[in-house]
Amino acid sequence: MNKFDNFLNKAGNVKIGKNNRLDKVNRVLVIGDLHEPFSLDKYLDHCYSVYKKYRCNVVVFTGDIIDNHYSSYHETDPDGYSAGEELNRAIDRLSKWYAKFPNAIVLIGNHDRIVCRKAFTGGVSKTWIRDYKDVLNTPRWNFVEDIVIDNTLYCHGEGKKARTRAKDELTSVVQGHYHSDSYVEYFVGSNYKIFAMQSPCGVDKESYAMAYGKHFKKPAIGCSVVIDGKKAYLEMMELWI
Repeated sequence: MNKFDNFLNKAGNVKIGKNNRLDKVNRVLVIGDLHEPFSLDKYLDHCYSVYKKYRCNVVVFTGDIIDNHYSSYHETDPDGYSAGEELNRAIDRLSKWYAKFPNAIVLIGNHDRIVCRKAFTGGVSKTWIRDYKDVLNTPRWNFVEDIVIDNTLYCHGEGKKARTRAKDELTSVVQGHYHSDSYVEYFVGSNYKIFAMQSPCGVDKESYAMAYGKHFKKPAIGCSVVIDGKKAYLEMMELWI
C-alpha cells in the first residue's frame, strides 16, 4: 500500500486491499455545498442513503461547508445571526455530518475561506489563524484546495464550470460551487475519454443567507458518486421527502 492508498484508506474508512476486487475500486461519494447552518434538513439522510447504496469507501465534500454569511462579501442581513451564533449553529450541524462521515476529504470553498481572506486584508499573520478542522471540531477531516483521485480532479470550482475546466485541462473534473447547475458530460478523443461533473448541492434556498441567489435558477439538490474515476452518477434528492 503506497502513501496515497493509505490516505484514501483513512479518508474512506474502508480497507483498500489486494485480495478483494471491490476494495481495489474507489467509490467516491461527492457531497455538495452545504453552507451550514443553511442546508436542507433532509440532505444528510439523502447523502447517507447514497453512501450505503453504492458502498462508497471515499467521501469528498465539494467545499463551502459553512456559509459565513455574517462576514460575507455579499450583502449581509442585519437581522441574521451574529457571528458567534452562526458559527456555533454551523458547528452543531456539522457535528451530525461528522458523526456519519468521520473520515472525509473537504475541499476548501470561497465561503469557507472568507474569514482567512479578511484576516489577510486586515494584516493579520496566518500564525494567528487556526486550522479549519480545529475550529469546526472535525479533527479527522482533511481540508485541501483540490485533490486528484483516479486521475480525476476534485475542486471547489471557482472561476470555471466543470465542462470548461475539463476541456481546458484535458482531465476528468468533479466540482461544486454553482448551485443551479448539475450534469455529467463526457468528452472523447482519439487518445482520451474524460468527463465533467457539476455536482449538485444541499442548500436551503429559503434561508436568508441564500437571498443573493433569489433571481438565479433554483438550486440542484443532490449528491453524486464516482466509481474508479471512470463512471459518474448523479443522485438527485426528492424534495418532497
